[in-house]
Amino acid sequence: MSISVIEQAKIQAQVLVPLVKALQAELGAPRANALVRKAVGDLYRGFGEEFWKAQSRGKSETDLGKAVSSAFRTYARDDALAYDIVEETHDAFAFDVKRCAYAEFYKALGEPELGFLLICTADFATAEGFGSDIKLTRTQTIMQGAPHCDFRYRRDAGEA
Repeated sequence: MSISVIEQAKIQAQVLVPLVKALQAELGAPRANALVRKAVGDLYRGFGEEFWKAQSRGKSETDLGKAVSSAFRTYARDDALAYDIVEETHDAFAFDVKRCAYAEFYKALGEPELGFLLICTADFATAEGFGSDIKLTRTQTIMQGAPHCDFRYRRDAGEA
């Protein structure tokens, strides 16, 4: 059985947290964080592209609700997330995360801001990998102290 995403995140944090803190000390937080966002963004955008291509094989248009729901279950594995689905259609997938083990882990480390940088910012890059017609909006995260994360994926009918 493959290792869950939450376990991968915990293992990666052992290297990434000290590395990002060292970069912040050397370069200043704004510059270091921008570099990390770019590197993480490029990586997760590629993951999004690969996932979307796999979902789209042989289909004229991928069912957004089914595809994103499937991807999200991967991140929720091993009780990493508790969430409520708000909407699931061909052109939308919306859900609220009520409990997040990623946020709990980074809070326990005393590094929720690094958790947001390393975990939460990857969500938008992954969505970019799905294509220019797929938009993600999120106004709040547990990692930043909100009571829940509000993910809203939608296909933009104006673009193709």
